[in-house]
Amino acid sequence: TLPFGTKVRVTNAKNGKVVELRINDRGPRQAERVLDITPAAAATLGFSKLVMRDVTVEIIELGNGKTTRQR
Repeated sequence: TLPFGTKVRVTNAKNGKVVELRINDRGPRQAERVLDITPAAAATLGFSKLVMRDVTVEIIELGNGKTTRQR
């Protein structure tokens, strides 16, 4: 439900590792998921397998709803 371009801080609930991401699509499709992340972001958070994990998501900056960056 966040506008495209919103910047979020995602924190691994178990180890405290953090990654900042920008919302760029309308996934996930499964109701039990809050968001999907890339394999690179998962690795940064210390996840060795691509499965559901407990994370905290904080909004850093609301996006403008556009899918491309302004130049």
